[in-house]
Amino acid sequence: MAVSVRDVAVAASVSVGTVSNVLNRRDKVAAETVERVLAAIDELGFVRNDAARQLRAGRSRSVGLVVPDAGNPFFADVARGAEARAEEDRLSVLLGNSDEDPSREDRYLDLFREQRVNGVLISPASDVTDKLERMQDAGIPVVLVDHELPGSALCSVSVDDVEGGYLAVRHLIDIGRRRIAFIGGPSSIAQVANRLSGARRAVDEKPGASLEVIEMPALTVLNGRSAGEDIVGRAVRPEAIFAANDLLAVGLLQAFSMFSTVRVPDDIALIGYDDIDFASAAVVPLSSIRQPARLIGHTAVDLLLRSIDDPDGDYERNVRFRPELVIRQSTSG
Repeated sequence: MAVSVRDVAVAASVSVGTVSNVLNRRDKVAAETVERVLAAIDELGFVRNDAARQLRAGRSRSVGLVVPDAGNPFFADVARGAEARAEEDRLSVLLGNSDEDPSREDRYLDLFREQRVNGVLISPASDVTDKLERMQDAGIPVVLVDHELPGSALCSVSVDDVEGGYLAVRHLIDIGRRRIAFIGGPSSIAQVANRLSGARRAVDEKPGASLEVIEMPALTVLNGRSAGEDIVGRAVRPEAIFAANDLLAVGLLQAFSMFSTVRVPDDIALIGYDDIDFASAAVVPLSSIRQPARLIGHTAVDLLLRSIDDPDGDYERNVRFRPELVIRQSTSG
């Protein structure tokens, strides 16, 4: 039989209200009383019914986070940053992996709404703007992560991906490469489209430079390896490659390492995006465009909590970080 708050109160010789204060507002209770109540809780094996408490309060102690690929170390680091900030306010983060599937993404949003989460952080895999705005109108704050929607009322934390794409290709041009390939995922992914836009701007600024666009089904190591095998078999190869993320770049490195005729960076210079831990640990340490993943997650939760506490306050609702060029052996020789 489950132990109740009333059982704890009897064992500790205090009121039910005092037990409730010890559980929720410990600073309002004398230290000696707190000690007595905690001893009773420990002795009886009491476990609070958090679900019932949340139902009465009308809100849980959780934040929902939806990412398009939980297997990508970048989003894993975003989640770690979000957890660290949420823990400061004794909140938990519920992670949903949409796997870039719009229907799965939609189900997670419905689930989080049913669970009455404090708010939702999301890096959208599809156009769910209308649904997110309806959630916000219903009292569930939303913050876009690694994504922004100009003109929308939704808060966002993002990185200037156009600038990041420009930095990557400008670097390749600066080391003397002119025949450049961009390898990315579906152009429907906003981050990929923005990185490509920046890459094109850098090429347009340099007479004689060219940019080939190779679109892959997804931003994965396997797709990078597939693209690399295709490039190895060509009679004329690009002199440099900008991969839309580091997972693609790692796959390219794997393909090239299998063929002694392709050396990085001598034959093909290679740069990725995100600067995940694998980038510096690759067989050929990978140049990359760094995004502050953990800071993005931390800032997203911070912005979410601000919007809960002070929805009409004077603070920045669309935070955009600048990317950073990190040069390693894959482009420096």
